[in-house]
Amino acid sequence: MEQHTSPTSHRKNPSRETCEKTIKRILMTEVLEHGQNLHFRSASDFMNYFESLYPASDALTKQVQRAIKALDMPKDEKGYFIVNKTVAQQEEDREIKSALDKSCATCVDMSDAECVFLKVPSYLQEYLIHLLTTSTSFDGKILTISKTYNGLMIYTDNARNLMILINSLTI
Repeated sequence: MEQHTSPTSHRKNPSRETCEKTIKRILMTEVLEHGQNLHFRSASDFMNYFESLYPASDALTKQVQRAIKALDMPKDEKGYFIVNKTVAQQEEDREIKSALDKSCATCVDMSDAECVFLKVPSYLQEYLIHLLTTSTSFDGKILTISKTYNGLMIYTDNARNLMILINSLTI
């Protein structure tokens, strides 16, 4: 037996996916307007919006609650949802922050850095990196070194001086 839906029959409540998209949109608007989420801590905080579009019901409340749970959004220290992150991402960020704090890490602007390529066989690369990075002569002259297929990429503040120093040791 085939069922036909009449033009007047329609879904009374939005799907969970629709609720998720709507909640994300609400939170993104909140962040764009206020710089952060200052109003939404639980599913009930979204109900005024959903009830303005759909008939209020227990089913609507449950659908919004399911959407909140599916989004798996972490909360900030004040209990407000953080948009576009999951709880797992928030935990990863905490671990990264902790490692950065412990190591006293700092960002170094490399936009003015120059690159010197030192052609060296792969079997000597690790040893040469160790020697260059622990050398008093090269102290402060190397920003970073990366191994490549057939040599070392050395980034420095002054490529000319670094090349003069390296060449003085190869003569």
